Parts: sequence; C-alpha cells; structure tokens
Amino acid sequence: MSNVAYDAYREDVAGRANVQDTPELLEYYGELERLGTAALWTVANKIEPWQPKSQSVPMIWRYRELREHVLRSVSLVSPEKAGRRVIYLDNPGRRDVAAAVGWLYSGLQVMHPGEAASAHWHSSSALRFIMEGAGAYTIVNGHKMTLGANDFVITPNGCWHEHGVEEGGLPCIWQDGLDIPLANAMEAGFFGVHPDLHQAVGHPVDDSVGIWGAPGLRPQDARWSAPYSPLFKYQWEPTYEALLNYAGAAEANPYDCHLMNYTNPATGGHVMSTMGASMQLLLPGFAGKAHRHTGSFLYQVAKGSGYSIIDGRRFDWREHDIFCVPSWAWHEHVNASQTEDACLFCFNDLPAIEAMGFYREEALADNGGRQPVMA
Repeated sequence: MSNVAYDAYREDVAGRANVQDTPELLEYYGELERLGTAALWTVANKIEPWQPKSQSVPMIWRYRELREHVLRSVSLVSPEKAGRRVIYLDNPGRRDVAAAVGWLYSGLQVMHPGEAASAHWHSSSALRFIMEGAGAYTIVNGHKMTLGANDFVITPNGCWHEHGVEEGGLPCIWQDGLDIPLANAMEAGFFGVHPDLHQAVGHPVDDSVGIWGAPGLRPQDARWSAPYSPLFKYQWEPTYEALLNYAGAAEANPYDCHLMNYTNPATGGHVMSTMGASMQLLLPGFAGKAHRHTGSFLYQVAKGSGYSIIDGRRFDWREHDIFCVPSWAWHEHVNASQTEDACLFCFNDLPAIEAMGFYREEALADNGGRQPVMA
C-alpha cells in the first residue's frame, strides 16, 4: 500500500479517516444527516478497527468480599418479589448492557432451604456453577438434577427451568452465566413464566447423567437432535478425575496447562450453541506463557490459588474468586504453589465466535512469552 493510500486509512483520535474538516464538508455532513445518512470515512476506523478493541476491562470479583453481601440479600428481598435474587457482576466498560465481559452476563444467586424460583424460559442460554451449600437442584424441561459444589449445569435457550434448595439442605450460592447481552444485541430476547409457576418432574432424578454421563459411551436407544447437550449436569468429581488422568498422560500446554472442554456427548461439540465452558488444571508451579484470542472469557477458581496477568496487570486469585479476560487481551495463568494444583472453571462465547468464523489466536513472541507487569 502506498504512503498516500495508507494515510487515508490512518485512524485519528476520533476514529475518523485522515480527512480535515472544512466549512463545506461540515455543511455536507449536515445535509447527509438530515437524510438519515452519513459519510463512511468519518467512522470507518471506529467501526472497522485494525484489531479488536474491547470495551470490557479486565476485572476480578473476590468472593471473600462479595459473599456477605450476597447472603444479606436474603433478608432484604424474597425470590418471589425479586424474581431472581442475584447480585450481578458489573464491568465498568459494559454497564450499558449489564455485562460482566463482552456480551456475557454473570451474577451470584443465593437460595435458602425451602426456597424455589418460579419456572420460566428465555431466549438466552444459561448455565450455573455451584459454589457452596447443599440440597440445590435445577429442573430443566421436567428433568430434575441434584447439585453439589463445583457441579456445572446448563439451562439452554427456550427450555423451561427452575431452581431451588430442598428442605433440610444448606444455604446455596451459585454463579449464573447467560448470554443476555448477546440476545438483546441481536434484538431476539423473549421471556416467559410457566402458567403453573412450577413444572412437573417427568423423569427419574438425575436421569440425564444416567443416560448420557458415561465417558466414551453412547446409549444404544438414546436419540437426541436438540442444539444443546442432553447431559444437563456435569459433575465435579469425574471432571477433576479426568483432568488428573489427562495430566498423567499428556504434556502440559504452554498456555493453559491441561484444559478440557465440557462437551455435548451426542455430537462432541459445545454444550450450547452460543456459550461454551471448560475446566482447566494448573499443576503446581505452572507458569503459563501469554497469548490472546477473540472471544470473551469469565473464570471462576474452582480449586487452589494463584494469579493471572491480563494486559500487563496482575490479578491474584483464590477459591471462588471470579475474573474476566476480554477479547484479544493478553493473558497468562500461574499456579504459584509448589505443592497444590489449581483448577479454573470458565465459560465463554466461543460457540458463537467460531460459528461466525471470528476466532483468531496469537502467542506473545517477545520477552520469552511473558508480559511485563505494570507497577
């Protein structure tokens, strides 16, 4: 490209092409505006940047600071009045759409024994990761799942679902994840409440695990054509065991150590069409190299402690802390312990990114693959 042509595409502070305003041009822009139009060169570099420029900022939400406020909401509002008693994660760069990062929403929901939320459905796909408590359950289209700490459950787009905690259980807190901002951006959001407020359970409890939960095995008579996983619940114990087996059989990835994606057992693909999830194991002393990729990622520390460096800032984390990695942000994960492993649960928008052909990844070539950390 010639220097003249390159200069025409250079971005100034306002994201405009290198065209100087003149009285005649300003008058011209006004005439275009009155016609419901505008000149592309005034916004070209803003709407077609050289590379992604996320409005989200890297953040960490520390559970030890949030927990008492989440529990306090129980005495202030009921599930019936609040609809869903959730404290949501508010990214300063995405407050206009109530997103935690990118087009992903997340929050912490609390329920006490005997409480239950009304059955509902929505256009957004949703997931839950259990943080603490006992007796939690979710019902999805008549399938009831019992839930324990670090279990992961999906409530896909368009499915009736409800949550609660059994009498005799313990107060439960879990992390919600939804693609509400994406559905709203696509102007495709719907929401409905069950006419009876609750569903009838029409299947044996935890039947999806019994039918679809055996690793590497597919039931002979099982049929599934929905665009989401028939295995609604992914249990922590077999997930952790699989990670340990993986680590014992394969070399560590230089960026993620040992990462496994939760999958749809009927297809091998992502668990839902717009949101995916993974669990990764960081072995003692693992120090990952930096890379970046498109897509937004929200992590929760399922086990252990360590830190991540995101766009040159260090974020120390421990169990149940949540942090985000915006799209195209450099990031590296470190397990500082020499004796204990660490596990990071993550949900993301990779299914949507990949389906649209937008995925791209890059490794940091400078400084031995490590970022300089801001003071």
